[in-house]
Amino acid sequence: MGVFTYSPLDFLLTCMGLVFLLLDIGLDTWAVVTFYQERAYMGLSFLLLFLLGSSVLVQAFSWLWYSYKGSVRETTVEKCLSVRQLKVFHVLQLGIFIRHAGVVEISVRSFRTASDNVHEDVAVCLNHDLSLLRLIETFSESAPQLVLMLAIILQRGQLDPVTVLKALGSASAIAISITMYHRAMRSFLPDKERQNVMSSVVYFLWNLLLIASRLVALSLFASMLPCFIVSHFLCSWVVLFFIVWQCKTDFMDSTCGEWLYRATVGLFLYFNWFNVVGGRTRCMSLFYHTFVLADIILLCSLWCWNMINTEHPHFKVSLMSALITAVSVVGVYIIGLLFKMMYYHRFHPNDAKEKLKGSIKPDPTQTHADVVDSAGSKDVLKGTFRIQAPDNQMDHRLFIPPEPHVQYYNKRMRRLAENFYS
Repeated sequence: MGVFTYSPLDFLLTCMGLVFLLLDIGLDTWAVVTFYQERAYMGLSFLLLFLLGSSVLVQAFSWLWYSYKGSVRETTVEKCLSVRQLKVFHVLQLGIFIRHAGVVEISVRSFRTASDNVHEDVAVCLNHDLSLLRLIETFSESAPQLVLMLAIILQRGQLDPVTVLKALGSASAIAISITMYHRAMRSFLPDKERQNVMSSVVYFLWNLLLIASRLVALSLFASMLPCFIVSHFLCSWVVLFFIVWQCKTDFMDSTCGEWLYRATVGLFLYFNWFNVVGGRTRCMSLFYHTFVLADIILLCSLWCWNMINTEHPHFKVSLMSALITAVSVVGVYIIGLLFKMMYYHRFHPNDAKEKLKGSIKPDPTQTHADVVDSAGSKDVLKGTFRIQAPDNQMDHRLFIPPEPHVQYYNKRMRRLAENFYS
C-alpha cells in the first residue's frame, strides 16, 4: 500500500515546470542580450550575478542531496550515471535536468503499473525535492531579477499599464512557486485532513500581496538610491541569518550543508516569510512581519521624500502621487497580513504534526512465527518482550518482532512539513 498519491495533475505540473524552466532560460538569455545591446553594463552585471548565483546555489543543494550517505537513486536516468558523472553534470549546471528526467520517468512507470504504489511514493518524493529547488531558484533569481527590472523601468520613467501587468504576472509566478511548495506540504497530511482548493487560493493571495508589496518597496528604493540597495540587502540578510542560526535548524545532513541552508533561508526571509522551526512560531512571525512592515514604511518614505525634493530628468512625480504610491504599497502589505490571518484561522490544521505521513510504524499483519529446536536455557522473544524459558524446555515457538512497513518519503520535506503544520 503506497503512502502518497501521485495524480495526473501532479505529473502535468511537473512537465509544465520543465517547460517553464526551459522558457525561463530563453527569456534570461534574451534579457542578457538586451542589456548588452543597450550598453547597460551595471544592470547586466547584476543580472548575470543573479542568474549564475542562483544556478550555482540550486546545483549545490541538488548535489549535496545526492551525495549524502543513504541517498538512493531510484530511477534509471539517475542510476545510469556514476557518482563522478553526476557530479560533472552538476558542475556544468545540468543537475536539475537529471532530476526532472527522473521524475518524468518514474511518473510514467507509476501510471503504467497502476497496481504498484511504490512508484507513486518515489515520484512524490522526487517531486518534493524539485519543489524546494524551484523555491530556492525563485528567491535567488526571480525575485531579485524582478526588483532589478522594476528599478530600471522606474529610473527611465517607462511605467505604463502594460509594464504593470508584466510585473504583476512576474509576482504571480513567484507566488505560484510558493503555492506549489504549499501543495508539496499538503501531500503529507492524512487523506481525511487534506486541505481543500480554497486553502491554496487564500495561501496564494496572501503570498502574492506580501511579495508584491515587498518587491515594489525594494524597487522604489533601488530606483532612487541604487548604490544603497546592496547595503540594505547585506545588513538585512545578516540580521535574518543570525535569527535563523539562533533557531538551530536541522535540515541538512552535513555541517557545511546546514550553514548553506541557513544562509539560503536568510535570503528567503528577505523577501517573504519562511518557517524553519517547529512549535508555536506566532511570536517569531509577529516579529518578522513587524520588522518587514517597518522596513517597507522606511523605504517608501525615503522614496517619497526623494521624489518631492529632487528633480529627475526623465519624469516628475507630484506630492499627491508620491504619497498615494507609498501608502498603497504599505496598505497592500497590511491586506496581505489580513489574508494570512484568515488562512491560519480558517484553513491551517495546526494539530496535524503528529498525523503526518512518512513515519515508519510496525505493521501487525506482518507478524510471523518460526519453530526452533534447541537445548539448554533459551530466551523466547514475544513481540518486544523477552521471557526466560525453563532450562528443560526443548521445544518452543520463537515469535519474531513485526517488521516495519518500509515507506518511501522525503525526510527533508517531512521536517519542513512538521515545521509548517506545527
